[in-house]
Amino acid sequence: MGHLTYLSLLVGCLVVTAPLELLLGVRVYARWRRLLLAVVPEFVVFVVWVLYAIAAGHWDYSATRTLDVRLPGGIPVEEVLFFLVVPVCAVLALEAVRKVTGWDAGYPAEEADA
Repeated sequence: MGHLTYLSLLVGCLVVTAPLELLLGVRVYARWRRLLLAVVPEFVVFVVWVLYAIAAGHWDYSATRTLDVRLPGGIPVEEVLFFLVVPVCAVLALEAVRKVTGWDAGYPAEEADA
């Protein structure tokens, strides 16, 4: 069961934040272009960084805590998923806070009201 540890944490993050989309109607997934603009730059930077760190021998990932499925460069599939799941969950949480509190988070007034 230990090999599912990392994947289980990612699934848990999604399960905990999914109700924010459904119950509060934050529309993060409906505005997928905006979501991609938030996630893709972070994804690219951190995947490149991790690939460098693996190649340089700075760190490695436990085969007992992951599925031990490695993508090119030796990066575990869970690590790639991490760089997608966690930012999406963060955006969901931010949008939920905005919805509940009325905080505009620095958006222009017309966009905050949309």
